[in-house]
Amino acid sequence: MCYLIVGNCAAGINAVEGIRKLDKNGKITVISDENYPVYCRSLITDYVAGTRKKEDILYREKDFYEKNKVDLILGETVKGVDVSKKEVILQKGNPLPYNKLLIAAGASSKPLSIKGEEKHGVFGFRTLHDAEEIIKTGEKTGKAVVFGGGLIGLKAAYGLKKRGLDVLVMVKSSRLLSRTVNAEAAAILDKWFKKNGISIRTGIGPQEILGNGNVEGVLLDNGEKISVKLVIVGKGITPNISLVKDSPIKTHLGIITDEFLQTNVEGVFAAGDVAETTDMVTGTGEVNALWTAACEQGRIAGMNMVRKDKKYPGSIGANSADFFGLPFMSVGYAGEIEEGYEELTGSNDPEEYSYKRIVLKGNRLVGFTTINKIENAGVYTALIRNKADISSIRDILPEDYFDYPKVKDLLERKEGFRESISPQGEIIRIA
Repeated sequence: MCYLIVGNCAAGINAVEGIRKLDKNGKITVISDENYPVYCRSLITDYVAGTRKKEDILYREKDFYEKNKVDLILGETVKGVDVSKKEVILQKGNPLPYNKLLIAAGASSKPLSIKGEEKHGVFGFRTLHDAEEIIKTGEKTGKAVVFGGGLIGLKAAYGLKKRGLDVLVMVKSSRLLSRTVNAEAAAILDKWFKKNGISIRTGIGPQEILGNGNVEGVLLDNGEKISVKLVIVGKGITPNISLVKDSPIKTHLGIITDEFLQTNVEGVFAAGDVAETTDMVTGTGEVNALWTAACEQGRIAGMNMVRKDKKYPGSIGANSADFFGLPFMSVGYAGEIEEGYEELTGSNDPEEYSYKRIVLKGNRLVGFTTINKIENAGVYTALIRNKADISSIRDILPEDYFDYPKVKDLLERKEGFRESISPQGEIIRIA
């Protein structure tokens, strides 16, 4: 059996381990357009901040590929997939054949789509190469502008500030994290960032990147010019689905998958930030670009490439970070309350940067946001994933004394999948 995996990050590496769990000898080839062995993309912020070295963000030991009998191809781009011939088309090399294919090609930074964006000094915040170039440029300039007030932009701003740069975050919408938390939580985080020396401007965006070859400034959409040589684009991500555009493989927001993480083409699977899976809260197809989701999807897809019998329960949108010692997490439904939803809040204290919000739909917990109160984030997530009936505990959900023992029996009565996410973002088993 010949297994081909496009992508050398969380989903691809966990797929290798999933395959090897069931097939010790099949041929596995992993191909990546990057030039690095697998690293933890979620730790790039720490690398930019200077709190971790490059070797500290490696995701597996250096001998991982040898131990798992993996042929690794780095620095090569997959241009297309020919499902009739069962091979992938490479930009430089000869086509690669497969019996089973996993597309774990991840996602790319969303561009600004403005004039001058190609200049040196404009970077995404996605890859180790981005991070290395940002560090080199930042050391020369001492100043950076970040476009985007979502989690990617804020992680970039935090990393650069910790490295000692002056940082300005510019947000086109009226507030930070407009797609991640509600206005009340966003105001707390905005105040915290400003307290820690990061400037934030809202309701304004870029019109043109100025300079000859290298960035020298930015022209804003209000006519103002800012002198800067380092620009970070933190506007979100776009799944890398272009490699299947001329194939029968179906896409929507990402590559559409079924309950086994297989595409509409037999023997072709997708996992990670490129894959569209069922959201466990909404029941609709979503790309929930989360490191832990990519790990889980990769492991299940790898096993299904060998023996298709393990169902994937679905993903949940989640965001977590620790900024200047203030942890925050939002999972599931996190926006403003709409008809059919109910909000519960605890003893919140914005002056102490402390906040907790629980969102219910009927007798189900469907989302929560916590700032500085993350101790039970894994328990809340387990209740969401298990679709537990919380009617008997609803009134104590937002209270500070709520904890796992209060719901232990409730969760243990549920059958099936019971893994969750810890406050630190690790997969844990609740029961």
